Amino acid sequence: MLTKILVTLLVIVACVLYIRSGRGTKKKPALVSMGSDSSPLFSKLIIYPMIAVSMLATAAFWGWSWYDDNKIVQVTISSPVEAMSATYYVRKKDIEAQRITTVDGIQIRLSNQERITVTAPATK
Repeated sequence: MLTKILVTLLVIVACVLYIRSGRGTKKKPALVSMGSDSSPLFSKLIIYPMIAVSMLATAAFWGWSWYDDNKIVQVTISSPVEAMSATYYVRKKDIEAQRITTVDGIQIRLSNQERITVTAPATK
C-alpha cells in the first residue's frame, strides 16, 4: 500500500515538473539535422517490440498467478480448545483470513484460537 502511494506521488511530482518546464524553446528549422536517428522506421523498430515484450510479460504473469492460485495445498486446522486437528485439501486462492473453502466446496469458518498449517499435499 505504501508503495502505491509513493509511486502515485512520484507520478504527480513528475507531471507538475513537466508542466512547469513548458515546451522549451523552439529551434530554428535551419538548424535541425535530418539524421538517421530521427527516422520513423527506427522508432517503430524500438516501440513495437517493447509493446510486444510488455504484453508477453503481462500474459506470463497472469498465467503464473492463475496457475499458482489453483494449486491444491493441504491445510491442517489445530484447535487448542478441543485438542483436535483436521486436514483438508484447499486451493490457495480459497484461503482467507477467517474462512477456507475446501475442494469439495465446504466452507469452514476459523476462530482466533485455531491455528492453520499450510503444506504441499503428500504425494503417493
